[in-house]
Amino acid sequence: MRCYCLLLLIAISHAQTPPIHFRQANSDLHIPVPGSNISEKKYIIQQMSGGVALFDCDNDGKLDIAVVNDSTLDHYRNAGGDPMVTLYHQDAGFTFSDTTKSAGLSHRGWSMGIAVADYDNDGLLDLYVTGYNGNVLYHNLGGCKFEDVTTKSGLSVGGFSTGAAWADYDRDGHVDLFVSRYIHSDVEKLGAITTNYKGLAVEAPWGMHGESDFLFHNRGDGTFEDVSKKAMVDDPEGRLGLGAVWGDYDNDGWPDLYVANDTEPNYLYRNKHDGTFEDIALLSGAAVSGEGKALGSMGVDFGDFDRDGRLDITVTTFAYQPVELHRNVSADEFSDVTWTAKTGQPTFRFVKWGTGFVDFDNDGLLDLFVANGHIYTAIDTLPGEPAYKEPILLFRNTGKQTFEEIANTAGLNDSALQSRRGAAFGDLNNDGLIDAVVFNQNGPPSIFLNDTKASGHRVLFKLEGTTSNRAAIGARVTVYAGGVARIAEVRAGGSYISQNDLRLHFGLGLETRISKVEITWPNGKREELKDLAADAIYTIGEGKGITQTTPLPAVSAVK
Repeated sequence: MRCYCLLLLIAISHAQTPPIHFRQANSDLHIPVPGSNISEKKYIIQQMSGGVALFDCDNDGKLDIAVVNDSTLDHYRNAGGDPMVTLYHQDAGFTFSDTTKSAGLSHRGWSMGIAVADYDNDGLLDLYVTGYNGNVLYHNLGGCKFEDVTTKSGLSVGGFSTGAAWADYDRDGHVDLFVSRYIHSDVEKLGAITTNYKGLAVEAPWGMHGESDFLFHNRGDGTFEDVSKKAMVDDPEGRLGLGAVWGDYDNDGWPDLYVANDTEPNYLYRNKHDGTFEDIALLSGAAVSGEGKALGSMGVDFGDFDRDGRLDITVTTFAYQPVELHRNVSADEFSDVTWTAKTGQPTFRFVKWGTGFVDFDNDGLLDLFVANGHIYTAIDTLPGEPAYKEPILLFRNTGKQTFEEIANTAGLNDSALQSRRGAAFGDLNNDGLIDAVVFNQNGPPSIFLNDTKASGHRVLFKLEGTTSNRAAIGARVTVYAGGVARIAEVRAGGSYISQNDLRLHFGLGLETRISKVEITWPNGKREELKDLAADAIYTIGEGKGITQTTPLPAVSAVK
């Protein structure tokens, strides 16, 4: 009887948990509302952009938004493309203004993805933007002003670059850069399309040649060297690389690398601590689906969805394939729990891109966000097929190693549907609820403000390295509250070629105090803090403890 009552109490508590809810806030924030125009997307280069980034470009404590710009064949051929980034600066009164020109973000091209890091440890976050036939590194000069330092830094990359992700893989105090590349394509020689997708004449990646990947080692003097082959992450097979994310999946204190490859097995590069890596994806079960199939992998994220202290992997995929969920069983094994966790069924028909493990209702459990959109505009001519503009999906974590899809009740599909790509997550208005910014083809991003009522308690940590890299990229924080441990890592790059807020967010549910916080800095050093109040943003310096505390608005805890 006692066991039955306990189970009943848990069920009632879960049923009474307030629903997650968002509202699209573009107009309120002075960011243009996405329109309804669609230009034809026949070629792959027209289909793959792009990424978004949430970062504080002027250290005023408020997140700004950077969005990559795609282009058109005419613009690219005749004018070298379009400015690769649009920057929306957060102003007073929680509004945004387009400061792209005054910021000096003038480099033109056909951009794809974006990742943020402080590569020179000067306390200012820099931007790296990938694209077709040319990437750009923007050095932050302060005050949200940037300088193009691509050539002198040694980060000029040709080909079709997509994903970018920063990490200090050798723990020397300077962040290094991984760049994934996609197909070999020549915009100047695009000819007649011979690919047939369900009767449509559209270009598709099947059977196309891929390009190698790059790892650039940071010398610490503002320049980088290509160590791809030496480190054994250069992808000599030329697989079609898209999303990439660093994370310490085996809990040895060193960053490992996961790369999503479209239509081919994914890579999981284990860090060997000597400047080299070994791909263990196939042996560990993280390369392909549980059925042994290589899927059309797009976006990726690490997150401990079951709170067992190990990072699990989610991968978004092409149409008629499920969002994959690989549960981390041990340092050598992942188990495909896609279908048992119930993320496979609702996602199967859609083309999936941006994704993230995020606790949207602050109940202490990581939920899963998925942005969708078909690649072929002509798909709308086929009866019975998913549309070009597809709904967003949101999976609420039940706490029982399963998810329930709630996007419609959460308000994420209340506005006009779009064909989405990248997605980034962060607390835009510093209210302790994580918001989402999503890239739309043919228009400005969608800004989804999290206005969930009566959510749980929460805490955010902004980490600042000293002997470690300044932005603390690669640091891991473990929060102990109510007898439960929660982990998160500072990451630069992920989702579908996008960038999340570098501050670490933890939902705490009913807990108003944190018994202990453990920090493992990127250089391996560990620190511990005890007895912290919830509902605050803590700035923590390496070796300095808490240097600033900013209270969050009061909440009515989950009942």
